[in-house]
Amino acid sequence: MSYKAVQKVRVKVPASTANLGPGFDSLGMALNLYAWIDMAISEQTTIDLIGDQMHGIPTDKTNLIYKVAQMVFQEAGVSHPELYISMYSDIPLTRGLGSSASAIVGALAGANALIGNKLTEYELFQIASRLEKHPDNVGASLFGGIVVAFWDGEKAESIRIEPDPNLEVLVAIPAFQLATEKARGVMPKQVAMKDAVFNLSHSSLLVAALITGNLGMIRHAMKDALHQPYRAPLIPGMKTLLEQAENHGALGVALSGAGPTMLALVDQRSGRKAELEGFLKETLAKEGIEAQTLWLMPSREGVTTTALQENDGDLQSFVDKEVHA
Repeated sequence: MSYKAVQKVRVKVPASTANLGPGFDSLGMALNLYAWIDMAISEQTTIDLIGDQMHGIPTDKTNLIYKVAQMVFQEAGVSHPELYISMYSDIPLTRGLGSSASAIVGALAGANALIGNKLTEYELFQIASRLEKHPDNVGASLFGGIVVAFWDGEKAESIRIEPDPNLEVLVAIPAFQLATEKARGVMPKQVAMKDAVFNLSHSSLLVAALITGNLGMIRHAMKDALHQPYRAPLIPGMKTLLEQAENHGALGVALSGAGPTMLALVDQRSGRKAELEGFLKETLAKEGIEAQTLWLMPSREGVTTTALQENDGDLQSFVDKEVHA
């Protein structure tokens, strides 16, 4: 081998939220909710999924992490058909918090680390964007912070923004799943020019507000005419949250990715955080929807990999000791 192989790696990859309202398929932000993947070159493929929420995910070579890892090896011109993979995630599946993007980015980073990082971050970003068909979630999980990006069907480009230190995130995660395909299926094939201009101006203003730290401008900028009006009927209570959350202390509110999670940006110095959290939960409860709320921060760090030694414990022991401590 012409590269320095690593025996086993542990990957930590953040969740993400996409769109932030008007930045459809172009704005993403990493969140401090994480998935962990252990990966090693093996004599026989074994996939170990830790935790109840992994139920239903394949444990053979149809597994997404395995397939993405093989793409890295193919791109790098090496062959490692058998892998040991272990995964644990605090990121809820199909809720609009980038669970598939985190798996893709984690698999890319893990496989690349095993072969001595033969591929650059930029090359990994291209593979991830090609797989997801949009660069916002994968860009955020890969680079951390806030990512402004495009994918034109052939290549992806991005610029990372450092999150304002006072920016906090409240998510309300409904107790039902919403497939991205279904959420995309309700959107029109064409939109009016006025709606396109509305989103261009609001997305540009939102990026400017995030770069300059003008948090007060977010409430004006975080409006959308391209996707949220069409997706609102899929999530009872969403319309009320979009229209009224700012009156209860939010800087701005949006559907997180394709949903059903709702996301509010908050100034962490605000004295109305409990009021806002109560409003989100009560609004959804009135529609008969049970929801979990979480206070999160933007994750400034993207995916990270650590080479494991023989005496390092397995992922289950790590989760028990470090994550659940």
